Amino acid sequence: MPRRGLVAGPEFECFQRRYFTPEEVARHNQPEDLWVSYLGYVYDLTPLAQEYKGSLLLKPIVEVAGQDISHWFDPNTRDIRKHIDPLTGCLRYRTPRGRFVHVPPHLPRSDWANDFGKPWWKGSQYEVGKLSAKTRNIRIINTLTSQQHILEVGALESMWEILHRYLPYNAHAASYTWKYEGKNLNMDHTLEENGIRDEEEEFDYLNMDGPPWSMEFGYINSCFTS
Repeated sequence: MPRRGLVAGPEFECFQRRYFTPEEVARHNQPEDLWVSYLGYVYDLTPLAQEYKGSLLLKPIVEVAGQDISHWFDPNTRDIRKHIDPLTGCLRYRTPRGRFVHVPPHLPRSDWANDFGKPWWKGSQYEVGKLSAKTRNIRIINTLTSQQHILEVGALESMWEILHRYLPYNAHAASYTWKYEGKNLNMDHTLEENGIRDEEEEFDYLNMDGPPWSMEFGYINSCFTS
């Protein structure tokens, strides 16, 4: 790993996060920037939308841009759900919003070409990462400047991934040793693995409003302190 100041870590110029929150997916809700999630993964369908721009077959996909469409799929086969077509009595893809890209027509048509290879929902060419099934809020405090930022992060994200989220607020954050309550954090581990529990469920059980964050960070010079 390269060194930045006192800290060795991944090269963030080519760093790729593994997890994305539902809120992040929801931001990509336009034809020119179109993400969806399904069955626990996040997909960037922007290239598909550009390829079929202007086609009516793109309309059902554009309508769900930024959303989770797991209900479109059979979780066992990871294929689009199927049903018996009442007109033909044949097993067909179930598309309540209308037929979309790569779904064959109900009846044979001369203008239908299936030379596109795998349908867009099969394979991993559009996959960008996993969907965070559970998220939590953390507060990061820069004790040098007293600036505070609250971030929503995935519960399974490593500290490196959380640090990567924080870089837009502080480009030098990767040059510091991160600590919590005076202890160095293992940047390859998650918050829970570092002993930083998520107390949201306990507050829900007690029917109490929890704090808007579950942890604090801050740093002075070259280290993070509580």
